[in-house]
Amino acid sequence: MTALLSVDDLAVAIPVRSRILHRRIATIHAVRGVSFAIAAGETLALVGESGSGKSTIAKAITRLVDATAGRIDFLGRSLLEARGRALLALRRDVQMVFQDPYASLNRRMRVGDIVGEPLRVHSIGDRASRAARVGELLRDVGLEPEAARRYPVAFSGGQRQRIAIARALAMKPRLIVCDEALSALDVSIQAQILNLLQELKHRHALSYLFITHDLGVVRRFADRVAVMHAGLIVEIATPAALFAAPLHPYTRALLSAVPRLDAPRATPRTRIRLTAPPPSPMTDPPGCLFAGRCAHAVARCHDTAPVLRAVGPDRAASCHRIVDGVPAWAAGGDPDKDR
Repeated sequence: MTALLSVDDLAVAIPVRSRILHRRIATIHAVRGVSFAIAAGETLALVGESGSGKSTIAKAITRLVDATAGRIDFLGRSLLEARGRALLALRRDVQMVFQDPYASLNRRMRVGDIVGEPLRVHSIGDRASRAARVGELLRDVGLEPEAARRYPVAFSGGQRQRIAIARALAMKPRLIVCDEALSALDVSIQAQILNLLQELKHRHALSYLFITHDLGVVRRFADRVAVMHAGLIVEIATPAALFAAPLHPYTRALLSAVPRLDAPRATPRTRIRLTAPPPSPMTDPPGCLFAGRCAHAVARCHDTAPVLRAVGPDRAASCHRIVDGVPAWAAGGDPDKDR
């Protein structure tokens, strides 16, 4: 299957400069070499703890931050090399819904101007046709066309996020990047917006890069899941495979923190606690970046960085201790061997 979006060895390093003379004094390694692909019609969820690099990937794909290495191709065209009109044309196909609907909408603009701004920027239609299109978009996201005359302050958080989604749909994109688009909303409103995104996906043949920390949402909404830790993807799998048998020790720890309301009370549950903090993004240590937090790390883990490799159909993981698709500790191996 041909990839709609292909990310290959993407790295984003952000310089830290001194207040005096603005000299570079450190580097934040936000993304350290990430590769993945999204097929047409697919939803790929990107999960991980805060600071793992999820939002930086979203901003690199939409060209809101500059990548320092790697490639991002959309339908075979380089997003990173595009300039001028070529970049403008690509941006029609890749849109973004931001985390905070209270901050992403200009409070001084009417809703009709907010939703219609992409049409005006790309010189599509005249004023009358743009106004008609705005009405269609508002209806598409469950709002009345009369909302176009009002300001964002008149709407709730969920309604504002619907407005942001309508703006993202204005250019009829192929891919929408949702950067924590549900996290600022109440739980009941989250379900409504999630249902809306699912309906729009089928109605408009959309693909999503869905960034979230809510693994319950992932289980329901995603076709595949990529787990991030310290700027790297450590595991990719379908939700069913990931929840049934996580391979990477970080994924196991992440899933152990998810509440299980449907589990019998008698079912034993083991919570994996990570007592050590993640490595500083200002360092670039050798070996596996999870080794300092991993109970199963051996000497090789501290010396040699693992690579993300296929460990089964539609599945990949980055861990030295996975052999033939099975973690050594799950197969009865000694977790302290070669430590």
